[in-house]
Amino acid sequence: MERRKFIKIVCGLVGTWPISAHALQGGEPRRIGVLGADATVWSSWTAAFVTRLRELGWTTGETIEVDYRWAGGSSKRVSDFTAEFLRRNVDVIVTYGSAAAVVEQVTTTIPIVLAVASDPGAGLFASLARPGGNVTGISIRQSGLIGKRLDLLREVMPHLRRLVIMANAGYAMPVLEAQEAKATAQALGLEAARLEIWGSEDIAPAFEAIRGKADALYIVSDALIAANRTLITTLALGARLATMLSYGDYVAAGGLMSYGPNYANLFRQAADMVDKILRGTKPGDIPVEQPSKFELVINLETAKALGITVPESLLANADKVIS
Repeated sequence: MERRKFIKIVCGLVGTWPISAHALQGGEPRRIGVLGADATVWSSWTAAFVTRLRELGWTTGETIEVDYRWAGGSSKRVSDFTAEFLRRNVDVIVTYGSAAAVVEQVTTTIPIVLAVASDPGAGLFASLARPGGNVTGISIRQSGLIGKRLDLLREVMPHLRRLVIMANAGYAMPVLEAQEAKATAQALGLEAARLEIWGSEDIAPAFEAIRGKADALYIVSDALIAANRTLITTLALGARLATMLSYGDYVAAGGLMSYGPNYANLFRQAADMVDKILRGTKPGDIPVEQPSKFELVINLETAKALGITVPESLLANADKVIS
């Protein structure tokens, strides 16, 4: 075969090979800043995130570096860590919805992926199809799940009469969900009251305030709640309150039941978005995604401790039962 023809064939084959992430970066690892609520809560989710990135061709320590920071529900820590990421020149920040407004106050240039965000009603996105700006992510559609969660709670507790909704009063989205949960509960004929907390130090006094005044507790999840999940579920059990939560990790920590998306799957979706950004797509051009499947998790040990008999029909429909 002529040398010139051989070279053309080889060049044609090379043109069909996939371009590696390393080649896209010119040999320099890209830096991802993960700004989460709590290391213990987020560990399984970030593991799913990194695994998905590996599947997409990114290798930790070689083509990417991932820096983790944990805010524990503190807006000041969110601000400080975002400023640190800015100094470290990260390529993308992965965080949660209630931190977004604080992050955007520090930077409007670094791409931001919200691995978990409540309904986009607080100016996070221009639209789901074209979020615009430097932010995209996954909306967990919390408000649409409230009625379903209350129905499940009433199925477990047919004589439920008094409900308390606990939420972090320091952020808009938890407050909005608490307001909707109260209105929905009242429409169902329940006595409903909101219980606002501002920090970890408010949690124990809050439970003392409602002792003997409620049958069940609807917990609005956010970073502050997540960072204190074990304390909250322990105090709820001590106060003999059935708890309705937003995802299964709370139930594993001692809560009664949860209904919501699989958060590990959400972080895999977030990894897909980060991959697109690292390969050159603007975050504002990446549509906001939503979970398509929601999981019911029930803790039978907690139910037994509370004297609650979970209907067999509900157990049969549960995605996970802890016993």
